[in-house]
Amino acid sequence: MPPTTPSFPSPTALPEGSHAGFRLLAVHAHPDDESSKGAAATAMYIAAGARVCIVSCTGGERGDVLNEALKHDPHIMRDIAQVRRDEMKAAVAELGCEHVWLGFVDSGLPEGDPLPPLPEGCFALEPLAVTTEALVRVIREFRPHVMTTYDELGGYPHPDHIMTHTVSMSAFAAAGDPTAYPHAGAAWQPLKLYYNQSHSGGRIRAFHDAMMARGIESPYTEWVENIERRGKRHITTRVPCGEFFEVRDRALLAHATQVDPQGSWFRMPRDLEREVWPTEDFEAALAYAPVDEVEDDLFAGLGTAAEADEMARRQDLALTFDGRVAV
Repeated sequence: MPPTTPSFPSPTALPEGSHAGFRLLAVHAHPDDESSKGAAATAMYIAAGARVCIVSCTGGERGDVLNEALKHDPHIMRDIAQVRRDEMKAAVAELGCEHVWLGFVDSGLPEGDPLPPLPEGCFALEPLAVTTEALVRVIREFRPHVMTTYDELGGYPHPDHIMTHTVSMSAFAAAGDPTAYPHAGAAWQPLKLYYNQSHSGGRIRAFHDAMMARGIESPYTEWVENIERRGKRHITTRVPCGEFFEVRDRALLAHATQVDPQGSWFRMPRDLEREVWPTEDFEAALAYAPVDEVEDDLFAGLGTAAEADEMARRQDLALTFDGRVAV
């Protein structure tokens, strides 16, 4: 039985200036992840007056060149690390966000049976206390009200994505504790943490069905055939941001080594995407503020930005929502 398409909130973006003073920290594994997960919401919140900072945990140094047209480019082959940095700078310019490199080294995606060991010194093998302190420093400096990251499966089982989840959860718990990493800045407790869930099975099936109905060849056939293996997530928050899909696309294309402009990312007509699925979706994981069963705003329940600031400095907060899934 195919999943029912959800009822979506109004596709109208937030009013200009409505989120002035709010801050969102989006924690990602590699450059390009920020553009494929939550980028339209990032652009929408910035247009509404919020500050958004992207954290790239690694430099993406071990990523393959996925754009066929660039696979043998001598400049890219000579210095892929700098190319990935240049691409990230271009994507940040498209999104209008802030950006921090956390400074760890890409772990690569091991392949084979049995899988080879991860390379020494990579992000996934770093001690958790080291990676946590690095992210706590960013949190305490930027002082976000809300964080986003990956679920306990990493979104998909890349060792850097799984480590990004682990580090994000650890730093979220430690940032508001003045006894944890006391040299990393004054305590600051982010009030809500969400998982990116914009590539859910329901969305992929809706895209596939809509393209087939319009007579467009779907790139999602294999995904749909294996959709049950993805597992069902509890999406709590659907952020209307269809007006910013083109901004997301430009940010994606800035990662030229990773994104083929003729690839499946761009086969869904944007007018049809806005009609079928005009949101980017998130799953609430932890919160010190109310989480409604159906939300359309990551900052819902936080009051004003000044009230959220005051709350994030308190030492007597208690979790009001825990949606974590046991591994």
